Amino acid sequence: MFPAKKPLTVVAFAALAGIVLTGCTTATDATAPNSDTEAATITLYTSEPQEKIDEIISAFTEQQSNITVEVFRAGTGDLTARIEAERAAGEIQADILLAADAPTFEAYAAEDLLLEFESAEAANINQDVVDPEGFYVGTRIIPTVIAYNTGLVDAPPTSWQELANPEWANKIVMPNPDVSGAAAFNATVWYNDDNLGKEWLKKLAANNPVIVDSNGPTSQAIATGTQPVGAVVDYLARELAAAGSPIAVSYPSDGVPYVSQPAGIFASTDEADAAKLFIDFLLSAEGQQLAVAQSYLPVRNDVGTPEGAPPMDEIKIVTPDLDTISESRAEAVTYFNDLIG
Repeated sequence: MFPAKKPLTVVAFAALAGIVLTGCTTATDATAPNSDTEAATITLYTSEPQEKIDEIISAFTEQQSNITVEVFRAGTGDLTARIEAERAAGEIQADILLAADAPTFEAYAAEDLLLEFESAEAANINQDVVDPEGFYVGTRIIPTVIAYNTGLVDAPPTSWQELANPEWANKIVMPNPDVSGAAAFNATVWYNDDNLGKEWLKKLAANNPVIVDSNGPTSQAIATGTQPVGAVVDYLARELAAAGSPIAVSYPSDGVPYVSQPAGIFASTDEADAAKLFIDFLLSAEGQQLAVAQSYLPVRNDVGTPEGAPPMDEIKIVTPDLDTISESRAEAVTYFNDLIG
């Protein structure tokens, strides 16, 4: 499971090394028919950036041309609101959820909303990202880091503690935990961290950080210098740097929270077999090679790592107790918003 159900700790990333609403779109590709697959249409709800999910669907349908994938893309908060509205109306319309928020999957599993399954690729991936109860599985490693504008910042913060120092007042940007699943997860991790917690959040709030909708606008604000430093998922900063933007990443020495972009199948699906094939593809060597090409850290150890990413054994990650995160998330996000939002 990700994170593991154990007390809050900071561990080396080597454990892992060992192995804006855009509406609905439809993607199909009939260039490589698979006569063994029955025709099916599956609906995917995801927080994945539109360009990236389009690439994923295109690659999948090259393998499984008989399967059509309809995509609804939104922030995690909007996705969960939509799912709740559909539940109230009588039926969840999605077959698959792919979103950066493990506690949401835990909650859905507890309510019997997810299908228990084991991917055909389960033995080939890092077991830390596999739900031991079999309701969801991580598909990539997405750490949250401190990013900074290299033209404006000579000595960036090297820890979360330093980010709360007064010298960074009015210079910080962060994503909204009501919109971003990763941001909500991070806020809850910080809230429960014995070395950070409420007192650190109060110090951070005193620096008057700017809150924007999601990680995309956060990274753009840093790259343009609107706010020269901030907390953001690492792949966005690395992508902007590769494109020539003056942005770089500092992996906090006091631990990096991460999400694993879980994927799960709703129990109400009429297309379980096709949905399983989609998740198998995400975890396959080809699917993980695509994840690496999209700047994500992979969940298997035979596909390399993204250009510009540090060696994984040099990164420390925060591994919280997931039950604690799930139970305290609403309280933590409310506390964060009351202070900072």
